[in-house]
Amino acid sequence: METVRAFIAIELPDSVKAALSGLQERLRRGGPAPVKWVEPDGMHLTLKFLGNVAAPSIPDIERAIAESAQHIPPFRLSLARPGAFPNLRAPRVVWVGIEGDTATLASLQESVERGILPLGFEKEKRGFSAHLTLGRVRDKASAADTRRLGEVLASPAPLDPVSFDVNSISLMRSTLTRERAIYDRLCEAALGRGRNE
Repeated sequence: METVRAFIAIELPDSVKAALSGLQERLRRGGPAPVKWVEPDGMHLTLKFLGNVAAPSIPDIERAIAESAQHIPPFRLSLARPGAFPNLRAPRVVWVGIEGDTATLASLQESVERGILPLGFEKEKRGFSAHLTLGRVRDKASAADTRRLGEVLASPAPLDPVSFDVNSISLMRSTLTRERAIYDRLCEAALGRGRNE
């Protein structure tokens, strides 16, 4: 049976992608560890990774997403300062945090989790951590390289204030190639459709 590698996400406007690209460039100039940077065009705020799902189940997922989105109002988010997992002393994943109406964002993510639970997708055991991945430290990076990266992340050039409205969520398909992942939107669900019904 055909499967689709899928996830549910908030897509980012071009202004946010441009700001993230600029931040990546500033971090590169700081001389940090060898990092495999994420292409800004492929960046998104993931709400739920579904994995490989059977193609015939996609319409059920689309309906569940639409129902999950309809009672959550549109809201506004902004980019916060960069950080790293697991920490700045030994960074492996470089990210940017999210600020703004994070309470509504958390409600949306929880609504998505509840909505697809009956379809066999288990609730995440880890708490939801809103962030955008900028890059991943390559395995060949030395301890000195990763320390330097942590220092650069701890004192970055200020990120220009960038806010964006969240009006919808999307079911996305991820196609892995040798060079990078390619993302396609399978469907989009508007927020707030059911609030006045």
